[in-house]
Amino acid sequence: MGGKSGGKKRSGGVPRVRSHTDAELQYYREQDHDVLPPHLRVRLQDLFLQIEKEFEGLYTDNLALQEKVDNLTERVERESVAGERVICTEEVDGSSTKGGMKSKSGGPSSQKIKAANKLRVQTSKIVSSFKNDSVSCRMVREYVGHRDGVWDVAVSRGGTPVIATASADQTACVWGIDGGKSLLQYTGHSGSVNSVKFHPTKDLILTSSGDHTAHIWQAVITPDQLRAHSSEDEVDGSDREDEDDGGRCDGAGGPSTLRTPLRELTGHTSVVIAADWLPGGDQAITAAWDRTANLYDAHTGELLSQLIGHDQELTHCCSHPTQRLVVTASKDTTFRLWDFRETIHSVSVFQGHTESVTSVSFARDDKVVSGSDDRSVKVWDVKNMRSPLATIRLDSPVNRLAVSPTNVIAIPHDNRHVRLYDLAGTRLARLPRSNRQCHRRMVCSVAWGEDSLGARCNLFTAGFDRVVYGWSVHSDKEGKD
Repeated sequence: MGGKSGGKKRSGGVPRVRSHTDAELQYYREQDHDVLPPHLRVRLQDLFLQIEKEFEGLYTDNLALQEKVDNLTERVERESVAGERVICTEEVDGSSTKGGMKSKSGGPSSQKIKAANKLRVQTSKIVSSFKNDSVSCRMVREYVGHRDGVWDVAVSRGGTPVIATASADQTACVWGIDGGKSLLQYTGHSGSVNSVKFHPTKDLILTSSGDHTAHIWQAVITPDQLRAHSSEDEVDGSDREDEDDGGRCDGAGGPSTLRTPLRELTGHTSVVIAADWLPGGDQAITAAWDRTANLYDAHTGELLSQLIGHDQELTHCCSHPTQRLVVTASKDTTFRLWDFRETIHSVSVFQGHTESVTSVSFARDDKVVSGSDDRSVKVWDVKNMRSPLATIRLDSPVNRLAVSPTNVIAIPHDNRHVRLYDLAGTRLARLPRSNRQCHRRMVCSVAWGEDSLGARCNLFTAGFDRVVYGWSVHSDKEGKD
């Protein structure tokens, strides 16, 4: 996330680096040397503007072509794999009876059967990865209003159907799920807001920031606010509203603004990249670029413990929903499991990725899912850190993933895609990218909602294109029921 190159680094008071051209121009101004005549300088600027416009047009065309290539490639792969499965089945059925008598002697027919059986197993496994007809994905709502990339999205854990977003525009916002409008804006941070989490039971939100702090602030949303901003309109693929209009998260048009936190968690010396509540919400964990994770008393803001051990900047942290377990991810290609269930806490190191581990998330049955810049997602058993239970190979670096209550992994990518897998590594679906219902830049984070909230969206995706989308993701079995 924040540690990647190419626009992913968060703003936190980083000074602007002067280019060689700026330095040379300043030198000439100081020396009172005007090398180029004014009319040539104007002409040169016009040419540069034309080049920039042509490049933007080519870039847009390239994105559209890449999308077509992805769709065609996926279609060809499905057809070819299906053809292989048919051929494999015919070979096995045709040779099993003929080779029954010859197999005892170990002749060519026996070898052919073994090869066909092996091919059938491999092909069936590949075909299963393309079975996405059992899951339906439909984009229902968009949440537009942030003025910079949205780094994180979270869904309320209580009965109020709201989501919260954290943005590089130094604000965090609370939105009504069904209405799609901003209800509350938090402006207490002085740096990019990198993560956001709802308290398990109270109307509190925990945010982390590039200003080296994490804040706990009040987020009370009344039913009257939800009704006032409710809307039954769904996104139909038509042209998107202007990003500076409806749903603006800047205090205009209805949302209230909050500037003061209840508590400020200090102690880090660099960007705080992520934060989460421990079970019960009495304590909070933070992860920072100073290579440490801090454990705080959420009531007083007191620093209880500092977790040291990672060799490079931390990228993420996550708490177990019911047990006092915490995982921290780092650029050092590892993630660590910290156990606070005993007075003297223990730590386990998980190694298996070859590049920065960008996110970690707990799943049911004591499993942890990790995503990495090495274009893979791995499923681990917390009791066995030697090797992963499953490895998912992908075509793009992975950002902040999430695991649903039914153990479906939503994986956001740098290449603007979001894919769904189960814990066994079987591909379930890819969120559709049609009729402009898609992210235009990298997808930074995803979050699953609770069906008990009664909202039509149960998956939310946040992107660096400043937009958050709400999706309805259900299996066909659920639809039939």
